[in-house]
Amino acid sequence: MPEQETTPRLAGYLDKQQPDLYATLTHYSQQLVDEADRVGIPRKTLELINYLCSQINGCAFCLDLHQRRALKYGETEQRLSLVAVYREVGLFEAAEVLAMKIAEQITRMSTSRPSAELFAEAREHYSDEQISVICMAAIGINAFNRLSILSEHPVRVAKK
Repeated sequence: MPEQETTPRLAGYLDKQQPDLYATLTHYSQQLVDEADRVGIPRKTLELINYLCSQINGCAFCLDLHQRRALKYGETEQRLSLVAVYREVGLFEAAEVLAMKIAEQITRMSTSRPSAELFAEAREHYSDEQISVICMAAIGINAFNRLSILSEHPVRVAKK
């Protein structure tokens, strides 16, 4: 007898079932990019945050999307392939490492909260306003990761 599937599945994509709520989330994302531009957070840094959080959460759809975006903003394949071990390699700037540390801590808040020491270290490279944008970026991509994972958004073969 075939195994019964125990994981509940949605009947479709959340973004299609709740288009107004999804539009709000995409508006948040655009506002975040605009605010990052305004306060001087490079798009490449935002994409490193998006990529790292998507790796941690296991969101294939978002990994694929943010890899392409990161490359568009000048990121390299080598650095992207090493995001999971960003602390161990010397390829990332100190400010990028701190942005990824903050994003990682926010993503893993169920097991470990961001520390006052981390934010103090971040202030060596970022203003409080910039740190808040980094935090909001991590919050936003975590929401998108959960939406895509629950919706089982497929990764499609890239066009050449």
